[in-house]
Amino acid sequence: MKNILIVDDEEKLRSLLARIVRSEGFDVIEAPDLKSGFKKLEYSDIDVVLCDVKLPDGNGVDFVEKIKLNFPLTEVILLTAFGKISDGVRAMKNGAFDYIVKGDDNDKIIPLLHKALEKVQLQKKVQQLEKRISDKYSFDTIIGKSKVLEQIIDLARKVAKTDSTVLLTGETGTGKEVFAQAIHENSQRVGKSFVALNCSTFSKEILESELFGHKQGAFTGALKDKKGFVEEAHGGTLFLDEIGEMPIELQAKLLRVLETNEYIPVGDTTPKKSNFRLIAATNRDLKKETSEHRFRSDLYFRLNIFEIIIPPLRERTKDIAPLTTYFVDQFCQKTNKTKLTICPDFLQKLEAYQWPGNVRELKNVIERSVILANCETLTSSVLPYEIQHQEGSNNKTLSAFSMQSVEKLHIQKVLNYTKGNKAETARLLEIGVATLYRKIDEFGL
Repeated sequence: MKNILIVDDEEKLRSLLARIVRSEGFDVIEAPDLKSGFKKLEYSDIDVVLCDVKLPDGNGVDFVEKIKLNFPLTEVILLTAFGKISDGVRAMKNGAFDYIVKGDDNDKIIPLLHKALEKVQLQKKVQQLEKRISDKYSFDTIIGKSKVLEQIIDLARKVAKTDSTVLLTGETGTGKEVFAQAIHENSQRVGKSFVALNCSTFSKEILESELFGHKQGAFTGALKDKKGFVEEAHGGTLFLDEIGEMPIELQAKLLRVLETNEYIPVGDTTPKKSNFRLIAATNRDLKKETSEHRFRSDLYFRLNIFEIIIPPLRERTKDIAPLTTYFVDQFCQKTNKTKLTICPDFLQKLEAYQWPGNVRELKNVIERSVILANCETLTSSVLPYEIQHQEGSNNKTLSAFSMQSVEKLHIQKVLNYTKGNKAETARLLEIGVATLYRKIDEFGL
């Protein structure tokens, strides 16, 4: 049922209008003045307000502004006995859906109501979609239980609130784009565009056009003007994946955009402006790339304002079990299978594997395993050959003479000395806290 609020101090006219609106199948709520009308809005889910302009306690034109400020999805149609152009203009500026004259325009009310309701329903659908996207990419949906992942999420939460450039580094498949989306959805730019471009996908010429756009006739095949990703990201976030693959000739142009917010489309001579937040990702060691002159050092320092290193899956084995459970449930729904039970041997093999393709590889393996499962359980027999027959594992007993055994024992001694204080332990060991957490996970300390 769609709720319509009618605000009018003339009881007979209000009752007549209410009967007409109810006859169209709408649920009608009545109010004699602005004060009681606003209370109805607070306690009821109102879709459209039909409001008189002149009321005992105020002006309907001003009431529109108050409604739109507090209930942005609610549409307002103003009714007046004496139409004034100035009032109509001000009403529309304040956000009114329409402004009509009583008596002369009575036949317009019902069609206007339907149009206003269509707009309300569309706005609600958009809001629901935005919420789904926001929920999908929130930090709470990033799956894992390892200490190092918790630390990374904490860093990402903190930088998300700022407008700083973020550099996400780590092996392919570790989830860098997931973190980029989460940072955007938790930033001040949420609701604006999140535009993602993989720099390794295109040649230099095409990548330049994709980034900065081009003018008609700029090159063969440029049949019309084209917006670039930099322009599309205005007000929002530009995510450049695999930025280490960007040709060095384009890096200077990107640096100029970051420093001045200005760029020039291919084939144009007039600069354009774009205000966006940059999040970049790479699986390369950019510091090494700069020393070998394959990446501009000035761009590297401009990107490396806030670096977040995402460790490979083999260094956070505690994340494998929750990720496996999530992917199994996901692919059971996708393939219309009943929920599968994960056998201990299946999970043990997964945790022992090195995962060169990281989370992306794990996801693919789980999808394959769910498809092959013939019963209600997932056993190691459905895993790929290399996982079933891998040599050694992360969980093997360390030799008393191995360097790993010595390292584990030393870390344990320092932890005992500091009574479990991780920050102090990392300081004494002269390593980063993130590295310490990875070692603790790796050795099961």
